Order: sequence, then structure tokens, then C-alpha cells
Amino acid sequence: MTTNAAYAVHLTARPSGFPAASDFAYVQSRVPEPRPGTALVENLLLSVDPYHRGLMDGGEGGFELGAPLEGRSVGRVLASRDPGLAEGDLVFHREGWRTHALVTLGAGGTRKLRGHPGVPLEAYLSVLGGTGLTAYAALTRTAALREGEDLFVSAAAGGVGTATGHIARLLGARRIIGSAGSAAKVRHLTGVLGFDAAFDYHDGPVGEQLAQAAPDGIDVYVDNVGGDHLEGAIDVLREYGRIAWVGGISMYNGDRSPAAPRNLFEVVHKSLRLEGVLVRNHTNLQEELEDFLVPHLRSGRIGTDTTVVQGFDHTVDAFRGMLRGDNLGKMLVRVAD
Repeated sequence: MTTNAAYAVHLTARPSGFPAASDFAYVQSRVPEPRPGTALVENLLLSVDPYHRGLMDGGEGGFELGAPLEGRSVGRVLASRDPGLAEGDLVFHREGWRTHALVTLGAGGTRKLRGHPGVPLEAYLSVLGGTGLTAYAALTRTAALREGEDLFVSAAAGGVGTATGHIARLLGARRIIGSAGSAAKVRHLTGVLGFDAAFDYHDGPVGEQLAQAAPDGIDVYVDNVGGDHLEGAIDVLREYGRIAWVGGISMYNGDRSPAAPRNLFEVVHKSLRLEGVLVRNHTNLQEELEDFLVPHLRSGRIGTDTTVVQGFDHTVDAFRGMLRGDNLGKMLVRVAD
């Protein structure tokens, strides 16, 4: 790839099941000139996320064929005709999956990074980014986790899962239990991230493994998976337990309308609360999140928890790898230094 050109990932076909590399194309164009009110940004880091898979099916709000895909990104301003942005500013925006973008401060979530000394750039797309904000909103607003309560989080070794574990510990959770997709990830959860218990969902029925890991029950479940994980959590939740439903990765490449959990009436019987979490409804918490986490990032108590793939031309590989569960923590693509 030449340095005087811009590149973008386009969706060329609607994936059928698991996305194939042939569903995408890398398209070259000229680096755009900033228009009045815009700034030209060179992207440094890109985020690939599970929600991208659903947008690839089209429909209202979905990705168009033959057009650049979009996603969260951190970039540096190269030239600006936006009075709020200056050359050299670092910005967060949603014009990712490309090497260069035109952005406007305040539009589409574009904001200047606060630039906390000692905090690596990767943090702004992981624990201080959308995944961290999702976890923070799920725990502090949706589920209202209280000190001394017990938590279960599914897909715990992924981006939202690792952030949930960190934040729950800082909020004073008593026991934190996670599920993951391999023995290595289970060891990472308990040996590195400090989970009190974890299990590989391939090793047996999720409900049975969760009941064994939490014999006294749980108070809160942060759900990134759906399916059998949700059913198992409903069984183990104590009376007045809360479920913050973030995602359903078990459904992303197949049936989008699975049967309801067989034990759904337990939501009534136990007076449980189940509520969905959409991060776009909680962007007002961004500064609160940073004020809460930055001291712990600086002290080393928590990390960014990222898997970084080098090179824009590996963006599709990173996305497909994330859907396979190849990552520990948040999957990112480094476009430039």
C-alpha cells in the first residue's frame, strides 16, 4: 500500500453465516481534501467489533454494499478546516475501517481525546472506549451492581468481558465468574485478570458448569452471548437478580431469532430484571468513566487488555479472527504509529 493514497474496506457481498474474506475488498482512492467544517484524519487504530456482523446483513442502519465500512477509530488530524480541531489533535471518531477520514467535531460521536498522560492510545478503543463504556453502563446503570454482590459475565475474555471484570472488581464485587471458549482463556481469566472462577463453555452444559462455579447463586449477569448462557444464568440468579444484556454473539452468524430460554418464567418467579444495554444511550458517561478508570490505568492496577493486529491490510483478518474468538480482550488494528 502506498503512502500517498487512501484505502478503505468495502463490503462486496452479504455474508451467509460466518463472513468469508471474499465478502470484502480493499479499495484505493485519493487522500481527501478537508472541506469547510471538516478535518482530515489519519487513522492510527481501528476497532473491529461483534456488532459489525449484524450491520453486514443490511436493512435499516446496516452497511451498504460497495461503500466503506465504518467503526470506532482513533486518529491524528493532518489538516483542518474545522475551527474546533487543529493539526496534531488526537480524535476519537466512527469513520474507521479506512486509513483516512473526514470528520467534524461533535458530529457522529467525534471528540478530541483528553490525552491522559501515561495512558496508552489503545485504552481509548478498549477500556476507555466503547467496550469499557458498555461495561460501565451495564454495571453502574443497568444492573446497578452493589458492593459485595456476585457477578457472572459471559465471553469474559473478550473486550466487554475483560472490562466488566475490571470495573466490577473496582466497584467491590465479591465473586466474579466468567465463561470463555478455551482452556487458555480460562487460565487467563483466573491467573491474569483475577476472576474468582471461570469455565470453558465447550466442556459441558453451561448451566451445570455455572451452578458448580456459583453454588450459592449470583446477583448480576452481564450477557454477551445469549442462548444457553442466558438460560443458565436465569437458573442461578438469586431473587431480585439483574441481567444486563449487552449482546448475543452465539446468534451473530446463524439464527437471529432463537427460541426463548426454556426457564424464562423464572424472571417472574424470582422477580428478576432483564434490560438491554446500548452504548449509544450512555455516551454522557464518558468523562465519568475516564475519571473512574484513568488512575487505575496509571497505577497499573488494570490494563488495556487488547490484541493488536498490525497493518490495515489485515483488518478483515482481524474481524474474522475476533468472531472466531482468537483475541484476548479487545481486538484492534494498528494502521499507523
